[in-house]
Amino acid sequence: MTLFHAAADAYSRHRPGLPDEVVHLLAGTLRGIRGPALLDLGSGTGQVAAALLPVLPQLAHLDLVDADRDMLHQAGVVLHPLLTGRAAAFHPVRAEEFTAPEAGYRADLVTCARAFHWMDRPAVLAVVDRVTSPGATLAIMGDGSLWTHPAPWTVALRELIQSYLGAERRAGTRAYAEPGRRYEDDLAESPFSEVEEHHFPLRRVWTPDKVIGYLRSTSFARPALFGDRHPQFEAEAQDLLEEHAAKEDGLVENAVFDVLLARRPGGIR
Repeated sequence: MTLFHAAADAYSRHRPGLPDEVVHLLAGTLRGIRGPALLDLGSGTGQVAAALLPVLPQLAHLDLVDADRDMLHQAGVVLHPLLTGRAAAFHPVRAEEFTAPEAGYRADLVTCARAFHWMDRPAVLAVVDRVTSPGATLAIMGDGSLWTHPAPWTVALRELIQSYLGAERRAGTRAYAEPGRRYEDDLAESPFSEVEEHHFPLRRVWTPDKVIGYLRSTSFARPALFGDRHPQFEAEAQDLLEEHAAKEDGLVENAVFDVLLARRPGGIR
């Protein structure tokens, strides 16, 4: 069973999508490539592919990789009407275990959104090196989480979660461990050592119901962690969020969506 097992519906409905600026940045990496292939690692419910398909009519093939079959099933439901005849394959394996699905396979863009911290990063980078074209781009991206956001309402919400589950951030049945090093350092020691950094400020306004749904999709506040106390937690969280929304003129999240675009120096394998 994976960390996000049974969270696919909440993830699909309540996780924020990619900002338009990020979508256009990613699409630009495939400009001039005929019939490019997209490989999405840690796909979840297919948010990256769903954002890119409408703006990349030339995209010929995409492969989605996620160890959670429920997530991939939901991704298939979301992507089916967007494919318009284009080929898609769904791989229920960990990113570290992905292998080229056919002889001669080469991805032109590899994306990993909000998932690289869960992975064996050197192993994943070695996989990406084996399955990509010489000029391929690897995009590692994310925007943090409500657990770490410093607004008064998110701090109060985190404290409520901690009153139920303890001070440490949970990652399923264990404590969450921050990555021991920066992604840039991982990339510097990989074949993809030529890195561009892009940072996009964004402002989201949440509703209490949307936050509750988001929490159900997370590793640190999914319902199973609370056991039979989950209904009580959600009732308290709803009250807390409604109170903060009223006195703070909404539940505002000011965040930054970070994108690292990594390539082989000179585009040579």
